[in-house]
Amino acid sequence: MKIDLHSHTLCSDGVLSPADLVARAAEKGVDVLAITDHDSVAGLTAAREAIAAQHLPLTLINGVEISTSWQQLEIHIVGLNITPDCPLFLQRLATQQQARVVRAEEMARRLAKNNIPDVLPAVLKLANGAALTRAHFARHLVSIGKASTMDNVFKKYLGRGKIGYVPNNWVDMAEAIAWIHDAGGVAVLAHPLKYKLTTKWVKRLAEQFAAAGGDAIEIISPQQTPVQKRELWALCELHGLTASVGSDFHQVTTWNDIGKNLYLTDDVIPVWANWPQVAQAQSA
Repeated sequence: MKIDLHSHTLCSDGVLSPADLVARAAEKGVDVLAITDHDSVAGLTAAREAIAAQHLPLTLINGVEISTSWQQLEIHIVGLNITPDCPLFLQRLATQQQARVVRAEEMARRLAKNNIPDVLPAVLKLANGAALTRAHFARHLVSIGKASTMDNVFKKYLGRGKIGYVPNNWVDMAEAIAWIHDAGGVAVLAHPLKYKLTTKWVKRLAEQFAAAGGDAIEIISPQQTPVQKRELWALCELHGLTASVGSDFHQVTTWNDIGKNLYLTDDVIPVWANWPQVAQAQSA
C-alpha cells in the first residue's frame, strides 16, 4: 500500500488543482493521500468531489500544514484527520492567513526599496486567492528575470538575511499543536531535516515537539536515506511518537513526485496504525 500524507495544491503553493492532484496520485498508485495546504483547507472539498466523480481508488485524509514559530525558526506542523469545517479551527487558520498578508506586504515593501517595484499586485494575481507564500514571490521574480530558478531567488532575495526576507510572525508551535488537537486531528512534525539544523538541534526540536503534545514525526521524504530514517525513528521511539511519510509534493520534479520513495519498514509504528480509513483501503 502506498501512502503519502503531505502534499500541496494551488490553494497554497502547489501548482496542481485539487482535482488534478488526486488524479495524479491515483495515476502514481497512491492508495491514501493527505492534502496539507499551508494554513488552508480550501482544497479538500474539491478533491473529495473529484475522487467521487472520477471513481478514483484513493482514500483522502483531511489535512493542513501550519507554519509555526519555534526558537525564532519557522517550523511546519502537519495536521492529519482534522475536522476541516470546525468553526474555531477555520477562525484560527484565518489569523494565519492574515499574518501571511502582513508579511507579504512587508516583503514587497523591502523589495521595492531595493528597486524591485510593484511586486505585491503581481503576487496577489499569481496566488489568485490562495494562501500567500514566499514561493509565489519566487515564481514572480523568476518570471521578471530576477533569477533563473526559484532556488536562486531564495539565495539572492528571500532567504534569511537577504533583502526581501521578513522574519516569520506565525503562531507558536505548541499552540498550533493544540489547534490541531482541538480540530480532532493528530500533529506531525514535518520534514525535520529540511530546517538545516544540527543534529543537536534536531534532537531538541523533537524533544520539545513531543513535550508540547505532538504525535508523530515525518521520518520519510523522497530524498532521505535509510540511515536518516532510522535516526528519526529512534527519536520517535525515545519520545513515544509514531511515524509519518510525506512527499511534500508541490510540483513534479526530477527528484520528487507524489508518492515517490515513501515506505516504512515493519519495525516502525505508523501514525495511521489505528485509522479506520486506512484499514478500509487495505481491505478494498
